[in-house]
Amino acid sequence: MLIQLKNIYKSFDDKIVLKDVSFDVNAGETLAIVGFSGSGKSTILKIISGLTLPDSGNIKLGDNNIGMVFQYSALFDSLNIYENVAFALKERKEFKKLYTEDQIKEVVKEKLRLVGLSDIEDKVPSELSGGMQKRVSFARAIVTNPKIILYDEPTAGLDPVSSTVIEDYIAQLKSELDAASIVVTHQMSTIKRTADRIIMLYDGGIVWQGTPDEMAQSTDSYAHQFVNANREGPMRTAAG
Repeated sequence: MLIQLKNIYKSFDDKIVLKDVSFDVNAGETLAIVGFSGSGKSTILKIISGLTLPDSGNIKLGDNNIGMVFQYSALFDSLNIYENVAFALKERKEFKKLYTEDQIKEVVKEKLRLVGLSDIEDKVPSELSGGMQKRVSFARAIVTNPKIILYDEPTAGLDPVSSTVIEDYIAQLKSELDAASIVVTHQMSTIKRTADRIIMLYDGGIVWQGTPDEMAQSTDSYAHQFVNANREGPMRTAAG
């Protein structure tokens, strides 16, 4: 397996965000993490990527080459598309001396092609649609051929058609790279189109897990409330 979390706990000040969370993800597998806002989903991604340390528990990663697709793309506005996608190859110490400039240009071109984009290297992010910016962020995340890819709300703010395109690329990139992928999402379409397995978080812990088909047919109160977007059920939003 490429990702393994065991008995993870994390608090911020006096708020417990994660408590006793354990799961693993194998190569070529996509795990969706779902739950209401504030349930700890993004904190898990930060822990895996090393941006946040857990208070206790164990993390094992089969590869340290991690790609991250941030919510709302998070491209560098002052850099053109080529500079955005090439950033890791030029700035991360383990890649800095591996490629010539001409080789980097070819790698960037190939990664943009993988996400359905071409001849946009000289453009800046503001010249692209939201969906195209999201695809550029995918190219940036996979430019190092990572074996672990983390997606934080990859379809946030996109229209249904653009969301479908992004979901198709998540599935395609998993196949292309044989990566272990984690998708944090609220969208049922993203779950159905990309996930092999699902874990649902509530109040910092895992309250349900299974496959997309099992979720759709489940009579479990947590899964049923989430799938049907019911206000009534065991889960309460911050707004009540």
